[in-house]
Amino acid sequence: MSSKIPWSPSSWTSKSVAQDVEYPDRQHLSKVLSKLGTLPPLVTPSEIERLRYQLSLVQRNEAFLLHAGDCAESFDACTNENISAKIGLILSFSLILIWGARLPIVRVGRIAGQYAKPRSSKTEKVGDREVLSFRGDNVNGLDIEDRTPDPERLLRAYFHSATTLNYVRGLLTSGFASLHQPRDWSLSHVRSPSLRNEFEDIVEGLTDALDFSRTIGQESGASFEHGGARSTVGEVDFYTSHEGLMLDYEQALTRECPVPKTVSSVPNETAYYNTSAHFLWIGDRTRQIDGGHVEYFRGIRNPIGIKVGPSMENDELVRLLDIVNPDKISGRVTLITRYGAGKVENYLAAHIKAVKESQHPVVWVCDPMHGNTLTSSTGLKTRHFHTIIQELTSCIRIHSECGSRLGGVSLEFTGELNDEGFSVTECLGGSMELSEEQLGLRYQSFCDPRLNFEQSLDVAFLISKHYKDERRGKQRGNEKDVLFTELSVLPSK
Repeated sequence: MSSKIPWSPSSWTSKSVAQDVEYPDRQHLSKVLSKLGTLPPLVTPSEIERLRYQLSLVQRNEAFLLHAGDCAESFDACTNENISAKIGLILSFSLILIWGARLPIVRVGRIAGQYAKPRSSKTEKVGDREVLSFRGDNVNGLDIEDRTPDPERLLRAYFHSATTLNYVRGLLTSGFASLHQPRDWSLSHVRSPSLRNEFEDIVEGLTDALDFSRTIGQESGASFEHGGARSTVGEVDFYTSHEGLMLDYEQALTRECPVPKTVSSVPNETAYYNTSAHFLWIGDRTRQIDGGHVEYFRGIRNPIGIKVGPSMENDELVRLLDIVNPDKISGRVTLITRYGAGKVENYLAAHIKAVKESQHPVVWVCDPMHGNTLTSSTGLKTRHFHTIIQELTSCIRIHSECGSRLGGVSLEFTGELNDEGFSVTECLGGSMELSEEQLGLRYQSFCDPRLNFEQSLDVAFLISKHYKDERRGKQRGNEKDVLFTELSVLPSK
């Protein structure tokens, strides 16, 4: 960080802090934070620097970013089944994208730390009682008798994050991600024959390509994996992320570390890394220019995300970039736009223009989820697949018209199954034609609605087909949205 304004991991405490949690026992909080400050880092500077480099490739259109996972994790969902399902879905989604776009995929999961959520109100009405709002498992409990913020939950969040990350790393180094066996990522429960067939077509093509490569390698005497040895097709890079909402927690896990010599030209250079995750983002509710979150984020060396919504003014966006990335370093900032299908036309082009004129290097990512939440007639929060795709396709088109390019997507999805082996039912539409009557059957999220396995693959195939057509130079006429006609195969009711 080259800014001349002094910074320290605690300098945010001199600013106003949006969405702050009020702990009744501050002495207990201090004790917990001191303990967190002594615990080992969850991620390393080398991993963080590797992600920064890969995001610079996304910014240069040499890779594509997939940012995906739960709206909010729960401690109870920290099981081998749920984690395996989530990683399997991310791998399946990215394989489909690779096949169509022929670009490396940078995989960043909303996992191993996404336990806190902002709220529009400090309290909520439950029956005839007004109680503190549920802020996520690292703050308080979903049960109305457990709404008092408890510092011990921060320690539980650390250990659940460590457990999750340990299992993810174990999966990815034990052949789970091997391209030799993508069928092991489980499509057996997918009820859509067309989705299953499309995925199987990709697997067949991939298998043929790998068999050919293996044969050529054998002919040339090349070495192949033996006994579970690591190889480029047997492992993938995978990174963790969460919203940097709880600044006390983030400060406790911020460490001054040597910058890896592979990326530093300064002898004995050190920097502050947030070691709770590889990637953190500032939410739409906490991006105040003079606020504590922006102050904290400007000083860490991690790549960061900034949510950009309809309330973001053009000059405000540029000022924000000037603060968090004064040296205009590639791979440092990812802008995650979340307008809503009905508003993207009014804001995105102006934001792109402002950033281009500022000459700030950014990765542009579309979050088509958060601006498209609605309440069903049965009272459940939901989203419609049709509007999710509408915002995504509009983003792709507007970027193209502005001489820019969409670098990735940010999705809330889940590979979770219920006890009967069926996908969750939280969003409407998609190839399975989920209706309002079906929402309550397997609604499992305690926060925002997520795309299920089939709906997620629907999105993957649509994006993949777009980039495949673009790659092949196919002319698509004067269609308003480059992907929108593909929706003809997906029921919108």
